[in-house]
Amino acid sequence: MADITFWFISALTIISAFFVVSSKSLLYSAYSLLVTFLGITALYVFLWADFLAVVQVVVYVGGILVLIIFGIMLTNKISSVNISHTSVQKGVGAVVVLGFLGALGYVMISTPWIQLPNSEPLETTRSIGRLLMIDYLLPFEAASFLLLGALIGATTLSRKDD
Repeated sequence: MADITFWFISALTIISAFFVVSSKSLLYSAYSLLVTFLGITALYVFLWADFLAVVQVVVYVGGILVLIIFGIMLTNKISSVNISHTSVQKGVGAVVVLGFLGALGYVMISTPWIQLPNSEPLETTRSIGRLLMIDYLLPFEAASFLLLGALIGATTLSRKDD
């Protein structure tokens, strides 16, 4: 039953990711991105990465996706800007994606994979929390200031000039 659930979640994640890039509406792309993020969260749960699953929901679904949806809804009110996200070079993108998938497939086939028995890790949250709050605190806070600056810049650009 776990295999069927895994393949269902994987297929749902891939299909929703396809809808993110192929939808004509930005809002529908954002909704498909929500399903993609939740599918990735479920894959983290399958990997017993409980901390990463919670961070995926809190940061990406709760923060970044909400910011994207608000940005879409705020920029639709601007009358002087024509918002379009039609792709002009789909052929070049398809060639790049096929090349990347070919290289990835070659690496997957030629790699000697080590088969280990399944065992649930004892704890992941404590070691990741220690790394984030002690060893890598400065880069973590620098990234938060960078995101704050991007948020302030996006709101400044979306305001109408008086």
